[in-house]
Amino acid sequence: MKKYFVLCIALSIGLTVSWGQQKVEGVVMEANAANRPIGLAGANVYWLNSPIGTITNEEGQFSIPFSKEYNKLIISHVGFATDTLILDALQSIRHWLKPSNQLEEVVVEKEREALQKTFFSAQNVVTVNSAELLKAACCNLSESFETNPAIDVNFNDALTGTKQIQMLGLTSPYLLITQENIPMIRGASQTYGLTFIPGTWVESIQITKGAGSVINGFESISGQINTELVKPFTDVPIFVNGYANLNGRLELNSHFNYKLSDKWSTGLYLHGNQRTVEVDNNDDGFLDVPLSNQVNILSRWQYQNPEKGWVSFVNLRFLNDEKQVGQTNFDPDPDRFTTNAWGSEIDTRRFDTSLKLGYVFPELPFQSFGFQASYSNHEQESYYGLNVYDIEHESVYSNLIFNSIIGSTQHKFKAGLTFAYDGYTELVNTQNFGRSDSSGGAFFEYGYDDLEKVSLTAGLRFDTHNRLGNFFTPRFHIRYTPWERASLRGSFGIGRRAANVFAENQQLFASSRTPQLLGNGGPVYGFDPEKAVNFGVSFLQGFTLFERPGTISVDFYRTDFENQVVVDWENPREIAFSNLEGESYANSLQLELNHEILPNLDFRSAYKFYDVKTQYQTGLLQKPMIARNRFFANLGYETQAKENGAQWRFDYTLHTLGEQRLPDTSENPNDLQLGDFVDGYSLMNAQVTKVFSRKFEVYLGGENLTAVTQPGPVLNAQDPFSTTFDTTIVYAPILGRMVYIGFRFKS
Repeated sequence: MKKYFVLCIALSIGLTVSWGQQKVEGVVMEANAANRPIGLAGANVYWLNSPIGTITNEEGQFSIPFSKEYNKLIISHVGFATDTLILDALQSIRHWLKPSNQLEEVVVEKEREALQKTFFSAQNVVTVNSAELLKAACCNLSESFETNPAIDVNFNDALTGTKQIQMLGLTSPYLLITQENIPMIRGASQTYGLTFIPGTWVESIQITKGAGSVINGFESISGQINTELVKPFTDVPIFVNGYANLNGRLELNSHFNYKLSDKWSTGLYLHGNQRTVEVDNNDDGFLDVPLSNQVNILSRWQYQNPEKGWVSFVNLRFLNDEKQVGQTNFDPDPDRFTTNAWGSEIDTRRFDTSLKLGYVFPELPFQSFGFQASYSNHEQESYYGLNVYDIEHESVYSNLIFNSIIGSTQHKFKAGLTFAYDGYTELVNTQNFGRSDSSGGAFFEYGYDDLEKVSLTAGLRFDTHNRLGNFFTPRFHIRYTPWERASLRGSFGIGRRAANVFAENQQLFASSRTPQLLGNGGPVYGFDPEKAVNFGVSFLQGFTLFERPGTISVDFYRTDFENQVVVDWENPREIAFSNLEGESYANSLQLELNHEILPNLDFRSAYKFYDVKTQYQTGLLQKPMIARNRFFANLGYETQAKENGAQWRFDYTLHTLGEQRLPDTSENPNDLQLGDFVDGYSLMNAQVTKVFSRKFEVYLGGENLTAVTQPGPVLNAQDPFSTTFDTTIVYAPILGRMVYIGFRFKS
């Protein structure tokens, strides 16, 4: 079942081939000391020098058409020695594959872990599965990255408490964020969109460092984050998650899945959260976290017919999200758009729907086609004090892909067509901004894998865009295994995007800064579109220490901007947008060590160095509020599960950030100047989970346990309508210690 889903997600389109009824059938098993019959799922079975092949199912069984033209049957699986069988007549096969001495058991070990680093993919991918997400409160997607070092989590402003993510030293607009490989968080949803995906809906997250695949478009620059949602067919019939913290946040998630027939399943996923308690722990007169209310409903339909090769998904979702921020004495009805008190309301309504349709040819399982389509309508009405910002974003996306091989399964290709449309209507105070973006593209991606030493993907797409023009986008990834349990990778890619300067920088409205659009007559807000080149290398080495597995990795990536919309915060009276004149680059170095110290006790650690500089109006400067040095450590321990699933789970995470440069505030009065740099600090999070049975568990946790907070995060909080009021310079938590409790029930 999983085989067909994975192949369909690969998307593709092809021609049918008719074969006779003569077939070679058999089972492929994993060799072991006792020769116990353990079926090996996902093994490649194909005739040498032919396009005829298949893959074993979950029990290791296979069936492949027989032809007298071919007599050499190849059986292979990553981590096992490849075998060739000579067959001159029809017969049943019962074959054991032996583990490869070169690749050993590393892949099997890593695949079973909560956080997986692949040794054999050409792309540098980290997979975070549901077990990893349970290590933290994980109320929404923006809070799903606290326990792994691939993504950095920062705070966006001193009012909304919204967490923003970064990768390779670049903010989320330079990431392609997709939901089941459909672009999802972009445009109007860029600032708050991560909070619109509840954590319990997420089955797994794939994090790709460096430029992604050409299949998913041309916008990815620093990487891609793809979320896979839980499936109605495999999710439990009923799931309920309740959450509450001491700062007044309440949340309830529920999943209801029902199998309509052997082929149809449906799921209804409900999410609601609210905060009605006013919190002002620093006594500055402003709410530390917003008052909020969100209702999020997803209806999901799944169809699968493995015998015929069809799989499809249909999603329908509605969201209503309301936030109120500002001074504690602000009352929206009498105080809105007055100077009685400073306040803000951000109301968002969103509807989106998506369709995924895939077909795998039963006789040619390496050949398939897929079609993806999505529509969304995102409406945000908001004001920040006396500033108004409204945006409506209508988006249409479709992708059609054909997947097959060239000669044998070692040589694969994907080809297809993409169409996208985005319509924007924006109101910035009294000024209207509106535009329509449309693009059509075609792509081709070649993949090679010799199953041992080398794998690569090389892709090229051509797009025509009404604002970006006509352009090619190349992407290249290669993996080489120099020795046992090692993986050396390299990547190169180009990315382009149209910057949505207001939607991506909404925190500017919660200040007295005046936006300045210093355009050059370009097609997007008067600016030329952004273009960047990303390249990098990474090395992953598996090892065994004290008879326990571990990995060590080194990543280096560089992003060079040929053009960029520079966001300049260096003048405290304004925020200036302009096209790049000079250099802009981001260098990212990460060293990571993971090891199972003791049975069931896992240790993960990482050191990251960022050199991110941009040519501002005042010179080439380090990007503000990005720590050049960061350290991460995580300890996870769980007791051995009993027969009924009962166990304890413990998790502890440490984040240490070095000093950060701050924007220039020298023009402010002395008491409102922040200096050039701010010292580093450390954050500690922990969680304990008691699993009573496979159906019920409770968890207790805390974030920012040492109560680190930024002093005076709101500049001139006493006079919010003055020219020196600013909530945008945030380098540390606003909220102090946060303790939470929750439960999970499933049946």
